[in-house]
Amino acid sequence: MKLVRSYADKFVFGVCGGLAETFGVDSTIIRLLFVAATIFGVGTPVLLYIILALLMPQNRY
Repeated sequence: MKLVRSYADKFVFGVCGGLAETFGVDSTIIRLLFVAATIFGVGTPVLLYIILALLMPQNRY
């Protein structure tokens, strides 16, 4: 399956929804992981989210 931003399951840009569809998990889990990583300072999740939003193509379905 191709890594694309979700058109239907999007909150801001659809990055978490697209990751969830690709890995077959609920998008809420991916969103909670991003929030937890931001709160606890694990890496740079905000920068990663922005990069993914710019690089991942939009799924039109």
